[in-house]
Amino acid sequence: MKIALLGAGGKMGVRLATNLKGSDYDVAHVEIGEAGRTRLREALGVECVSLDEAIDGAGAVILAVPDTAIRKIAGDVVPRLAPGTIVMALDAAAPFAGHFPEREDVTYFVSHPCHPPIFNDETDMAAKRDFFGGVAARQSIVSALMQGPEEHYALGEAIAKTIYAPILRSHRVTVEQMALLEPGLSETVCATLLVVMKDAMDEVVARGVDPVAARDFLLGHLNILGAVVMGEIEGAFSDACNKAITNGKPRLMRDDWRGVFEKDELAESIRAIT
Repeated sequence: MKIALLGAGGKMGVRLATNLKGSDYDVAHVEIGEAGRTRLREALGVECVSLDEAIDGAGAVILAVPDTAIRKIAGDVVPRLAPGTIVMALDAAAPFAGHFPEREDVTYFVSHPCHPPIFNDETDMAAKRDFFGGVAARQSIVSALMQGPEEHYALGEAIAKTIYAPILRSHRVTVEQMALLEPGLSETVCATLLVVMKDAMDEVVARGVDPVAARDFLLGHLNILGAVVMGEIEGAFSDACNKAITNGKPRLMRDDWRGVFEKDELAESIRAIT
């Protein structure tokens, strides 16, 4: 299959281009920025082509572009595609927000990496230090067939497994479920709470704790507490820890915090992103 990779010279695009280079796909790279074109040329020996040349005969078009640009780019590109083309987004935000143009004879497919898990069995140092994924560490992915024939799911998943390789597990979800996962679970909740943890660490440092000691203490407790909470090991918190949670949770969390997953609030979060 021929793949048109749009935004090939960007941060994400180069990652995808690197994995696609060693695959069986025929890839046409599109990049409007001179810096991105130079990056591709120097890193991969790849020359970019025009958009018209890239989409001519392409079975799939990957939109490796910012969420804020997808509405404009998809609106320009999709009407020019042959029927049956797979249009692949790398995040659920823009598709969830309705930024893809209406066209019933093309397929809309969305896939996103889970990133390498904290708890894993990687032993190679390159894999242990591959926090983003797509290089050496195995990671899971989630994918959704937004519209199109059922047989296109396997085609889209195969592309996703290539661009995000090496793969641990592949999960099928809906676009709505993917939006619950991101921005809902991963960014609105997880990233926010991690920022609060870093702020808390800075606070104890400001109150006199050595910064290296504070960091060691926090990261070590994240490891063991996370292993217990997530069921990675059999274990239970001490009575003192449970009492601290009982006292701390209402101090830190609003009673209605689960509202971040309600459709209207999720849509507003995605509107701000896109």
